[in-house]
Amino acid sequence: MNFTPFPELVSNRLFLRNIFPSDHAELLYLRSDKTLNKYIERPEHRQTKTTADAIKFIKELNENIQNNTSIAWGITLKNKPQIIGTICLWNFSKNKAFAEVGFDLHSEFQGKGIMTEALKLILDFGFNTLKLHKIEAFTHRENKSSKKLLLKNGFDLITDRKDMDNVCNVIFEIKNLV
Repeated sequence: MNFTPFPELVSNRLFLRNIFPSDHAELLYLRSDKTLNKYIERPEHRQTKTTADAIKFIKELNENIQNNTSIAWGITLKNKPQIIGTICLWNFSKNKAFAEVGFDLHSEFQGKGIMTEALKLILDFGFNTLKLHKIEAFTHRENKSSKKLLLKNGFDLITDRKDMDNVCNVIFEIKNLV
């Protein structure tokens, strides 16, 4: 698995690109807004509360890309370079057969099919480029929007597994059928 050069992904409306330190204001908002993070529980050392925290987080994302341990994309509209959300593949299994997807989206852009479009790009990349066997998603059991998105895109709820790090989460997965 090699994320260099960075794989930019394009759909009808979206451009998924690398996240740069200049995106710190958008990342700070996405990771600190109370409404957007209603269902996310981060330990204190993983919280993003300041510009410095956001820049540090972006550096970590890019180090993970360089080390090929995870990859995160900034979601932008094709005609606007400003990040409106993020989506990532991370938490890869040791044999690189499985990964977890994570995502967030500015509230102004929710309910418009943007995350469905971004998720389809990531599933295609994960299954067809990385040759993953399975992609998982962990979401809060009360996060109706996230659960609806996952089900709409072919994920199945896994009822016999529990998130040992967060009892409020439920686990979804989608398998590569090829």
